[in-house]
Amino acid sequence: MSIRSSLSAQILPCLLLACVLSEVLFVARGDDVGTAAHYSPPYYPTECYGGDPSQFPSSGLFAAVGDQLWDNGIACGRQYLLECINGMQCIPGRTILITVVDYTLTSTSAAAAYKQSVTGAPFALSETAFRAIAHLFVDGITIRYRQV
Repeated sequence: MSIRSSLSAQILPCLLLACVLSEVLFVARGDDVGTAAHYSPPYYPTECYGGDPSQFPSSGLFAAVGDQLWDNGIACGRQYLLECINGMQCIPGRTILITVVDYTLTSTSAAAAYKQSVTGAPFALSETAFRAIAHLFVDGITIRYRQV
């Protein structure tokens, strides 16, 4: 047996174990897994703050949320850590902090269904937020998220 195949045989189980442990730790922290879409400007009016443009973080990292997270409007201003976990669709090693500014399931919202790349996702991210963790050419991504 060559040194290369011997090293491969030793490293592969370690890599698999590391992957399993990272999944266990992520779930143990209370993170959820869901999907995220993106939507395009203009981003207001919103269900949270109406037509006031000062509602948006200067970073551009904000989102509208669906029924799963809306909580009858209590979600307004909540912050979530998001990480893309779709492999090739993701920008590796990126986690972002987004602020909830809107609700996706109302026709008067700037994040109304017709503006979303995929409808029914728990998150509809601003284009800036989406591009920070994924390639914009995809419509939706799988994410890990946690409220902070």
